[in-house]
Amino acid sequence: MLVKIINDLGPDYIVAAIDLPGPTFRDAVYKEYKGTRQKTDDALVMQLKRAPSVLEAFGVPVYSAKAFEADDVIGTIVELVKKKKDLEVVIASGDKDALQLIDKERVQVFTLGKGLNDTVMYDEAAVNARYGFGPEGISDLKGIAGDPSDNIKGVPGVGEGSALKLLQKYGSLKDVYTAIKKDGVEKVSEATGVQKRFVQLVKDNKKEAEFSKLLATIRRDAPIKFEVPKKSWREGADTKCVLDMLAEFEFRALVPRVRTILGASEADMPTPSAPGEGLFQSNVPPEQFARAQVAVSVLDSTNSEPSMEDILCMGKSNDFAAASANLLAQIKEKHLEFVYEHIELPLGPVLRRMEKRGVEVDKEFLKELSKEYTKELERIAARIYKAAGGEFNVSSPKQLGEVLFDKLGLATKKKTAGGQRSTKESELQKLAGEHPIIEDILAYRELSKLLGTYIDALPSLLDKHDRVHTRYVQIGAATGRMASLDPNLQNIPIKSELGRRIRHAFVASKGMELVSFDYSQVELRLAAILSGDEGLIEIFKNGRDIHTEVAARVFGKNSSLDAYEQRRRAKVINFGILYGMGVNALQQSLSTSRKEAQEFYNQYFETFPRLAEYLEELKGQAMRVGYTETLFGRRRYFDGIKSPIPYVRASAERMAINAPLQGTSADIIKLAMIEIDKQYPDILLLQVHDELVFEIKKDKVQEYSATIKKIMEAVVPDAKRRGVPIVVEGKAGKNWGEMHPIGK
Repeated sequence: MLVKIINDLGPDYIVAAIDLPGPTFRDAVYKEYKGTRQKTDDALVMQLKRAPSVLEAFGVPVYSAKAFEADDVIGTIVELVKKKKDLEVVIASGDKDALQLIDKERVQVFTLGKGLNDTVMYDEAAVNARYGFGPEGISDLKGIAGDPSDNIKGVPGVGEGSALKLLQKYGSLKDVYTAIKKDGVEKVSEATGVQKRFVQLVKDNKKEAEFSKLLATIRRDAPIKFEVPKKSWREGADTKCVLDMLAEFEFRALVPRVRTILGASEADMPTPSAPGEGLFQSNVPPEQFARAQVAVSVLDSTNSEPSMEDILCMGKSNDFAAASANLLAQIKEKHLEFVYEHIELPLGPVLRRMEKRGVEVDKEFLKELSKEYTKELERIAARIYKAAGGEFNVSSPKQLGEVLFDKLGLATKKKTAGGQRSTKESELQKLAGEHPIIEDILAYRELSKLLGTYIDALPSLLDKHDRVHTRYVQIGAATGRMASLDPNLQNIPIKSELGRRIRHAFVASKGMELVSFDYSQVELRLAAILSGDEGLIEIFKNGRDIHTEVAARVFGKNSSLDAYEQRRRAKVINFGILYGMGVNALQQSLSTSRKEAQEFYNQYFETFPRLAEYLEELKGQAMRVGYTETLFGRRRYFDGIKSPIPYVRASAERMAINAPLQGTSADIIKLAMIEIDKQYPDILLLQVHDELVFEIKKDKVQEYSATIKKIMEAVVPDAKRRGVPIVVEGKAGKNWGEMHPIGK
């Protein structure tokens, strides 16, 4: 926020005010002042203790006064400074109480709207425009309406709307009471449009209103010794200290912005150990910049595409060579050498060749598909308009909400952050069956997305040979999985027939076939390997279907469910458990009672007791050391694992459970890509989750496929497998959508 203030306002001088611990004069006269506020989180308290040192590094003096709040200190400084005609004053505060300090001549308030990126500058005119009266009326407003954040009561039962009307009509709290005394409650009610009973409440609670105004009024006489700084904040800033702090706090994104605003030059940095390796020189060889990017991502998997700033920050040096050496030392210290040297480093060239080759796309197929889907979209839209009683923008959440919840009377409990009733897909699915329009809206959205994201977009991305070239982010997720961008070919939908048909557009060149290999149930196999659960291991060792086996063991022979439904539910349970799903989530996914979901949950872990122990061990490890590891040593860290906030901690625990499974799966497919590329360079086209897609000459498909399958199934060494086979299924065809088992 400080950087934003500097960038947006360009101040010559900056001073800050902070609260001191202990009671204030407001607490002395009103023991319940701020009594509704929860205790400040200990982690936040620790950060706030560092705030003054950050301000000092930026050359910002800090003021405070015992028994006075920071707002009172600001008010006092403003009162002293506004007399100086050569200065304009801007108060930067997230608290709109500060609006009462605005002065027509030279004091404004820079405050937050809906978030850090939404800021508003208030002058006297802006306050009038918003409230219908000037800055002097802000404390009067609090006098009547109160302020829940500070536990200021105001007039019981009277809200901000009525308070605004009274003050807009009469100007001040004092004048409101003068009018009530002179004209009576009924006439004041008629004059303002405020209900009579609310005016009566204001009349009956005069002392409460005046006391609340007193509490809300910012004092301008705090006992501080203030003087305008002799130097501008920039002259007083300690560039090296600021940059060291940014490195310590890992505020990587702020580094370039702060360097700019501080006017940092190479002279401000430590002397590079060798010529040409300094921060501001760009002659670092691309391949060296790329060992270093990979090193950062291996150490911090949340940083998918590190910048030079990130490399220097994590490498704790402003010299590239020294930073790189430090990164390698950290990798060795954390036992990440295998992941770095044998997975991520050799994978880079493989991905660049995949990107360069691209995959051929049938433009004519997409053209015809676009016509077909557009016509269907128009038919669906017509049905929606008929059900709604008129045309509207189906893609507008606001307009759709009005149609569903106001016109058609459907109900939803979920609201957006802005207070609107939610129309997101998960909420609409809960309404399925209540009205035919719901099914049509979901279909409309699916078709619109397919057309806009893929069918109509792909042709414009093709090269002169009709090939599309995605870009791979090597560590695109915190688990180590890759990501595909511009376009994202990993997200082409496959759950619906409408989505699957898009895969038909990805075709093999003349004389070639597309060949796809997919790891079968790899995460469940890895759960058996990593946990060592004998029951799971035995199922896979004997080649039995995991979902059918789990259904038999969890539901039992006496279940009233048919075999298909048992297997479907078992699949939900299998994957749900591995993704850290609790009983409540399991109940929703199975559409069953909580009691039954709890029984399934208990039975599952009674059936696979070692798996239950392993998942608890993962949570314990994450709590103890802050990370969990894959089979190959890749780490994922969890910042929220010790959070006192229950939902934050629960989320971190779910991720801790799943990270070793997803991460090991990512490691396996990356190792397979590297080994296959050594044997058959330049045939790999796409990587999509657990699937690899190749383009192979028709007469070589059988030969190459046998070798590829063997490589992929042997990536996990026998010593690590516990006898669990890694199984790969292969298919081939003229396009990605029409494939048959190899050899058939």
